[in-house]
Amino acid sequence: MKYKFGILIFVILCHIHISAQKEDRKIIQDFELELEGEYRYFYEEAFFEGQKDHFPSLGITPEYSLEWNRGYESINFKGFFRLDVDDERTHWDIRELYYQKVQDNWELSLGLKKVYWGVTESNHLVDIINQTDAVEAFDGEEKLGQPMAQFTWTTEKYGSFNFFYLPYHRKRTFPGRKGRLRFPVVIDKDDLTYESSAEEWRQDFAFRWKHYFGIFDIGLSHFYGTGREPLFVFDILGNIDAFYPVINQTGLDLQITHGAFLWKIESIYRHADAQEFFAFVAGLEYTFSNIDGNGLDIGLLGEYLYDERDELALNALQNDVFFGSRIAFNDTQDTSILIGGITDLESSSKIFSMEASRRFGSTWTAEIEARILTDIDPNELILSNFREDSFIRISISKYF
Repeated sequence: MKYKFGILIFVILCHIHISAQKEDRKIIQDFELELEGEYRYFYEEAFFEGQKDHFPSLGITPEYSLEWNRGYESINFKGFFRLDVDDERTHWDIRELYYQKVQDNWELSLGLKKVYWGVTESNHLVDIINQTDAVEAFDGEEKLGQPMAQFTWTTEKYGSFNFFYLPYHRKRTFPGRKGRLRFPVVIDKDDLTYESSAEEWRQDFAFRWKHYFGIFDIGLSHFYGTGREPLFVFDILGNIDAFYPVINQTGLDLQITHGAFLWKIESIYRHADAQEFFAFVAGLEYTFSNIDGNGLDIGLLGEYLYDERDELALNALQNDVFFGSRIAFNDTQDTSILIGGITDLESSSKIFSMEASRRFGSTWTAEIEARILTDIDPNELILSNFREDSFIRISISKYF
């Protein structure tokens, strides 16, 4: 069904394109293509039967943009395809395919789009518009394209107001039998049900206000609709039942810039018939700039994470602290490193991470990532299933 929606959007955008050619013949087009070779290695013995250790894969990301009417109107496309050993991780997606019109102090977007909200490093609580691409990245940073109509009204005095109409819900995909970072029971996304009788076609709405006052940069948001996180219920035999509840979520994100300090907070209150909870992330980042006189920046990060759901939190971050460092060399190769660790304050569970990237020449980029799970408490219902799933990922990308 989601692909039929994508075809409909494509037909509409083609019609807009033809109309644009009639109105303004000065059209600017741009096409980019990324080819990625990736290898993930899970160096500990698999916890569940059928899981593999080695996962070579190929990723393809095409991007296309078209502008006319002096740049005030555009069509933007970003696709994605991955071929992987895990059948469920072999997938394709339209990350973005939308028409955008900008006029004076407002803009309108129609189609599939990615929208990001949030300021903290370790967990993005308020970021709720797009569904997580759970098979693509462990940290939840990758998102699926979300069908939407977005209207933004910007004022100098009162900030910006964003209104979202979300006509279709996209389900989260989970690793298959061969995949790692999964539950003992392989979850088929099509088996997950909905609280709403309209299922994925329930009409959802969201709003966000964003403004700044001196050193304060603040965002307030509210989402009403089918939640992006499924609600998991475990029975005494270990079987899993999951469904997508209808939720109301109010969010706050705040960043305070004071010299080299960045103070950050994200907080949400979510209400559903089956669940109600409060969660927040608060912390700071301090940056030592141009340490060696050649542009080296080193940032120190610290955050506290709290979630009332306790061990039932899908992200397993319910009472934890995060410490990390962001290193930017600011060289011509755009070399950067992010290292950090999350420690549970109520148990021995710890997650360490490292991400580094460097450009070679003008069209090649290499990345390395490591996620190490250690001393995971077996009483943690979510994270305990992944306790043997520490991994190293290496990727090389070519840009055209």
